[in-house]
Amino acid sequence: MEFKFQHIFILLSVALVGSHAVVFSPDDYWRSVLPSSPMPKSVKDLLNPEFMENKGTAVGVGKGGVVVGAPTKSGKPVYVGVKPGADPFSYIYAAEENQIHEDPNVALFFLEKDLYKGNNMKLHFFKSSDDQASFLPRQVADSIPFSSEKFPQILDRFLVNPSSEKAEIMKKTIQECEEKGIKGEEKYCATSLESMVDFSTSKMGRKVEAVSTETEKETPLQMYKIVGVKKLSEKKAVVCHKVKYPYAIFYCHKTETTESYKVAMVGDDGTKVKAVAVCHKDTAAWNPKHLAFQVLKVKPGTVPVCHFLPEDHIVWVPKY
Repeated sequence: MEFKFQHIFILLSVALVGSHAVVFSPDDYWRSVLPSSPMPKSVKDLLNPEFMENKGTAVGVGKGGVVVGAPTKSGKPVYVGVKPGADPFSYIYAAEENQIHEDPNVALFFLEKDLYKGNNMKLHFFKSSDDQASFLPRQVADSIPFSSEKFPQILDRFLVNPSSEKAEIMKKTIQECEEKGIKGEEKYCATSLESMVDFSTSKMGRKVEAVSTETEKETPLQMYKIVGVKKLSEKKAVVCHKVKYPYAIFYCHKTETTESYKVAMVGDDGTKVKAVAVCHKDTAAWNPKHLAFQVLKVKPGTVPVCHFLPEDHIVWVPKY
């Protein structure tokens, strides 16, 4: 079952002064905070056209609350990630029994020793979420409950059946956001682009750049040759993973034991990829049954574990 929220409406009960509230677009906020840092394509793809075209008057507020069209966009299909199993980018969870055989993220994990020019790797680049939910302006996102305590109200607002798979996925996303991070990890779930920018700059400063994997086109699992490797950061980075929800939410975490790389590749079919890879130097606190250990057949804390990022994930690194 695909996780898509089309043809629904978000009913927001908010208390705002006046009959209309000015909602500034997320891209305006990006430019104001990060004027010298280009917005990556993965972020641009999540900006809602309606909010972009009607800056300042996107949301009408009346006595009954706010009604906003659901922020989903049509377009070409994307590959489905794990549903609703253990998130491979959250390090406290054990992989489910069938995950190693069915999860497309399996192909993204590798060992640091394999990251060198000329090496060939069998990979499958895809978007981690099969929905195309876009960002809500922060003023709107902040007015929507996002907690296990208020989960019944959330389902009611999104017109989701409590016994449906959609409800189960939404519940799991909220629970993962509420879980404590592993030792040495600072985590945060950003419910808007503005809040993701604020979290990342609070940890990294404003001299940062955001990078993400970019592919020329979608391709099946195939061999890729590494034609270039460039280190982006040493130890310090914030990585943000898109999670499944009716609107764009990113699970972000910062560690001091992460190195990130930009990796240029060419596939067997000629497809060029500008991939982003993250290597975790210390995995001692990860769940011993995490998907990475099962795929790579290594134990926690023994060797650096690396993975390429799906197209809709973002790495924030210092800008030199």
